[in-house]
Amino acid sequence: MTIPTSNRPGVIVPALTLAVFTIISLLTPAFAQSVSNTTAKKTHTSSIDSTSTPLSESERQRSAAWSLTDTEWRRYQSLLLGIRGSISPANLSPIEVLGIHARDDAERQRFAERWARAMRDDAERILAFQQAYDTAAKRLFSGQTLIDVGKLHTLPQKTSELQPDDRILFFTGVKCPACDAMLVKLLSRMESVAGIDIYIDDVPGNDDDDIRAWAEDHGIERAWVGSRRVTLNHDGGALEKITNDSPERPALYVRRNGQLSALSYAEL
Repeated sequence: MTIPTSNRPGVIVPALTLAVFTIISLLTPAFAQSVSNTTAKKTHTSSIDSTSTPLSESERQRSAAWSLTDTEWRRYQSLLLGIRGSISPANLSPIEVLGIHARDDAERQRFAERWARAMRDDAERILAFQQAYDTAAKRLFSGQTLIDVGKLHTLPQKTSELQPDDRILFFTGVKCPACDAMLVKLLSRMESVAGIDIYIDDVPGNDDDDIRAWAEDHGIERAWVGSRRVTLNHDGGALEKITNDSPERPALYVRRNGQLSALSYAEL
């Protein structure tokens, strides 16, 4: 069967074909809408899956150690895929990463307070261990100084430029304005050397608490002492043993490869 579709003689379209075209034209809008809805549904489902996938056991342990929610931990991991993971040190904490990339002032303040508490707690732990160490050292090595200067070879010549493995010995007094001025310059060079050993003279009663109070008054952070970047010691005649004299303070020396060299203020 054929149905004429034009006034032009001989131009005909099969009836079945015409019917198919008619059905498609009627269904096309609904079909397109169905496809759109299906695609949107799949996209939404994929988005949900990407944020609801359970953390691994290792991830849960690490997020719990920092008191982070699953959402915060996922955001932290996502941020590491960008510039933060490329330019920051590997030991940058998750709290710092989230705080640096805070999305508003309230979130920034929240992570800043959390980091401040964490640092405070850690400083207290370090100080508690330092006090335990001081007590143990006094009990085990009573009357002995941290450095046996008799076993060191003192070199009269001046040292060369400070090196990363150097340790600076600084001899100061409790009431010594000139020493205080030198200490400020010395602490500014702390990142250039392995550490600073401070020997303090004229401490009343050789009291460790007085030394800690002196250190706090002079801007020496507890974390430096806890990590041994800075050591606090009673002089106990150490400087006299080095110089074989009654030296004046402040005095600076550098310990390098088991040898001591005099160090001037200008060389700091």
